[in-house]
Amino acid sequence: MKRSDRHPLFSGVTSTSLGTLASRVLGVVRESAAAGLFGLSKGGIMDAYVVAFRIPNLFRRLFGEGAMTASYLPVFAADLERDRQSAWKLVSAAGVLLAVTLVLLTLAAEGVCGLLWLIYSDSPGMRLSLGLTAAMLPYTVFICLAALVAATLQSLGEFRLPALVPSVLNVCWLVGAWFIAPRITADPGGQAYVMAGCVLFGGVLQLLVQLPTLRRLEFSFRLDYAASRESVGQILRAMAPTTLGLAVTQINTLSDSLLARGFSTMPGGPTTIGWLGGVAYPLKQGAAAAVWYAERVYQFPLGLLGIAVATVIFPLLSRHAAKGQFARVGSDLTLGLRLVLFGGVPAAAGLFLLAEPFTRLLFERGSFTAADTPRAAAMIAWYAIGVWAFCAGPVLVRAFYAVGDRATPVRIGILAVIVNFALNMTLVWRLGEIALAVSTSAAATLQVGLLAFCFSRSCCRLDWPRLWGTLSRTVFSTATMSAAVFGALELVPKTSHTGNALIRVAFPLAAGMAVYFATYWLIRGPELQMLAGRQPEPTNG
Repeated sequence: MKRSDRHPLFSGVTSTSLGTLASRVLGVVRESAAAGLFGLSKGGIMDAYVVAFRIPNLFRRLFGEGAMTASYLPVFAADLERDRQSAWKLVSAAGVLLAVTLVLLTLAAEGVCGLLWLIYSDSPGMRLSLGLTAAMLPYTVFICLAALVAATLQSLGEFRLPALVPSVLNVCWLVGAWFIAPRITADPGGQAYVMAGCVLFGGVLQLLVQLPTLRRLEFSFRLDYAASRESVGQILRAMAPTTLGLAVTQINTLSDSLLARGFSTMPGGPTTIGWLGGVAYPLKQGAAAAVWYAERVYQFPLGLLGIAVATVIFPLLSRHAAKGQFARVGSDLTLGLRLVLFGGVPAAAGLFLLAEPFTRLLFERGSFTAADTPRAAAMIAWYAIGVWAFCAGPVLVRAFYAVGDRATPVRIGILAVIVNFALNMTLVWRLGEIALAVSTSAAATLQVGLLAFCFSRSCCRLDWPRLWGTLSRTVFSTATMSAAVFGALELVPKTSHTGNALIRVAFPLAAGMAVYFATYWLIRGPELQMLAGRQPEPTNG
């Protein structure tokens, strides 16, 4: 098969995933460093730190991986086609408006943190959470501006640097955890504030490292808001529904963390919930940290598969829709979903089965003890069952945006958020902290099912026979893979030897992948052939 005959989705996903892979690997290493520094439940430090980081990190995901790109890129590209100077005016106006808005919001949020600090003067755990939140809030300004610059560079054909920029934060985080924080103070609370400073510095660097490239591409700051008002208005009108449609998983995980923090006992705090009539807290200290560590693990396949496919497929679907080629929209979306199923289903099964070995290998060191491993592993396992849905969601949402429907993802997204919260509040009393993972996975599955059904019914018909065929082949191959992983785990007994944790991950993982691909090849699964570049994908229309 000639390279020119290969569907552009495959080559695009491959190149986009490389930068993401580097960032995700560094991200796993950084969480391992944080685990060694703060542990899971030791003094509640990690609970406070991750909840504080959630707020600016949510904005990073929305702007860096979602709404900013989906809303800004088409408008900037259109201006770029008409007049390059007009495009520079748009970048300048959007940047100034974004910076001013974020600075005002950050100042308001700092004021709220200060007020709550005074209210909770008798709760050291809450004061630590509020202090760390206040310290990291300015990160929001720099990371969102960095996302705007990255989207601009992507429109100009510069993809390598934006893909690598997220690694800058990971490097700053690692330097802080390994070298700076332990040398400045031995107090865990003080170390958390040092780490907050490293996060802020990382945000500044993520913006600064991109500016020379933008300048090299002949960008010049030209603030003329009147000339850019119409384009800025288009971006703003698209931002609200786009943000909510793409933010469901992030909002649900943030809700999980806040509930984990709010329904957990705190150092020096009460053991019962006064506003609920004195019932005991359903969660133990460390629940928010367990959610955080689990998210770090399941974000790995989400970034490599879900975000990569969504990033590449969006311009393809948009071009087809603009030309009225809706049969090709349905065909390419079907292909994208088949890729998600091909990779997402075995990833979900593998994470579920290897949750304990992964947790032990990645996090069990320093302050993260062997007693913490089962809690984090259980959270990883139950988030893992929703991995395929976490990957499919961004692809389906962008398909709606490509055909001009921004309302349907919002309605379904609101429903998913409500379902997640209701399940959390219902199940947490019986299941404890794993209820948070179960609820989020269930809500994501519901969201994906409704999105696929509504898109196929009202927008463009999906090729359901091919989707069911891919699903059946994937489930069968995953079942054989799971048997191989389970058998390999049984062959490697758990010991305290240093290399045992690595072997209990590497051997079952290698065996599972080999069996999965071998099974898929034996049943002649076309997805594997297409990824290998040996079989072109037939199109509809």
